Amino acid sequence: MGLPLDGKEIILGVTGGIAAYKSCELVRGLRENGASVSVVMTQAAAKFISPLTFSALSGREAKTELFEPQGMPHIDMTARADAFIVAPATANIIGKAANGIADDLLSTMLMAAKCPVLFAPAMNCRMFDSPALQNNLIILQGRGAFFVGPEEGPMACNEFGWGRMSEPDDILRAAISLFREKTLSGAKVLVSAGPTYEDLDPVRFIGNRSTGRMGFAVAKEALLRGAHVTLIYGPTALVPPSGVKAIAVRSAAEMSEAAHEAFRDADIAIMAAAVSDFAPAEYSASKIKKDGRQNYSLKLIKTPDILSAFGKEKKRGQVVVGFAAETDNAGPNAIKKLKEKNADIIAANLIGKDTGFGGLNNRLYIYDKKGLVRDTGLVSKDEAARQLLDVAAGLPQLKEIKSKGRATR
Repeated sequence: MGLPLDGKEIILGVTGGIAAYKSCELVRGLRENGASVSVVMTQAAAKFISPLTFSALSGREAKTELFEPQGMPHIDMTARADAFIVAPATANIIGKAANGIADDLLSTMLMAAKCPVLFAPAMNCRMFDSPALQNNLIILQGRGAFFVGPEEGPMACNEFGWGRMSEPDDILRAAISLFREKTLSGAKVLVSAGPTYEDLDPVRFIGNRSTGRMGFAVAKEALLRGAHVTLIYGPTALVPPSGVKAIAVRSAAEMSEAAHEAFRDADIAIMAAAVSDFAPAEYSASKIKKDGRQNYSLKLIKTPDILSAFGKEKKRGQVVVGFAAETDNAGPNAIKKLKEKNADIIAANLIGKDTGFGGLNNRLYIYDKKGLVRDTGLVSKDEAARQLLDVAAGLPQLKEIKSKGRATR
């Protein structure tokens, strides 16, 4: 049996942080698992670790300069790369990558890269908590980047908090996971994501706080597993992952129409969208005025129940996965929803300070018809998506997809 990274070309970007010393061990681990490693360093990184050290460990000259007498390394190296790891990823390089700044070799290579990119953030806890950094993480995640860490613990500056770079073994495992076993090779996967907006007038709408990150993470994970992915998403600031068939919608009715069209030929439907349960009974073509009124009554009507419809319509071999975002009693509500909607899996989560809408993390309680099969713990939404699809890919209905590369019904 070959090594996990046999034949893989990996670029390791090292930036100027005290955790740069850990990246030496990461190079060793990548090579021991079969990868060829090219190290690219910022000028600040060279203040912490000599380029000669990485040259010796990787067996290739560590690159630091954008301009060379011959060739264009930012184009030549990225064209061959199977994966790009940035460890440590400082606030500076994360900001550059998120905002399209390319002013040195590493940032220019990130701009040119078409392969999966894995960031291992490392910085002071107050820097990690800053709104600017958090927004940059959201931007990169929305574009399809992957993250490992950071961890909570003591800092080199004698502070304590979130911002420590993950250990080399953890980064190595995350790198290996970029090359997922193609458990969904050839499968057609439908994913819904984000909120829906139900318009009241040209100015106002009924909506919710969903950002779409969980659904986008699921779509990205399905791509890594070899699936053909259709992503139907409501209003969001996120950019659909490259490689999916992306369909933007606004209302529950529009999402229902698009989803039913895609479901006809889907092997798996994963309905992660937070679809509005109700919509205004009437739409006003002009802005509704107060006109001195102290109260205003709004008549609502139910929107299409997409998950319930799929549960009734699904054919032999089709898998339907639903989500249940709850404020309390997540378990009992998930089990009830699983039965009522005739779903195969329900992923439940409590909406709270650290999980659910708006955050980078989630905790899923995954149920099938036998009960609770997986508690993901508090993890990134990328990791939650990975565990969800581990469960889905293990269902008996999908054996045909695994054995033949495509289900036949």
